[in-house]
Amino acid sequence: MKSFTRGFLFGVVATAGAVIGSVLSFKKQVVDPIEDQENKVEENRKKALRKSRSAHNG
Repeated sequence: MKSFTRGFLFGVVATAGAVIGSVLSFKKQVVDPIEDQENKVEENRKKALRKSRSAHNG
């Protein structure tokens, strides 16, 4: 019974580690690049707006 408990706990910890690792990997591979792209688009939009305003400033 003692070895079953150890094995069960080890399995639970290993499974939890695998799930956490896959979630972090998904975030790094999919979510972060999308957020970076959105930030670049927003920054370019701000630059274009500033440039447009300064061109019509006189």
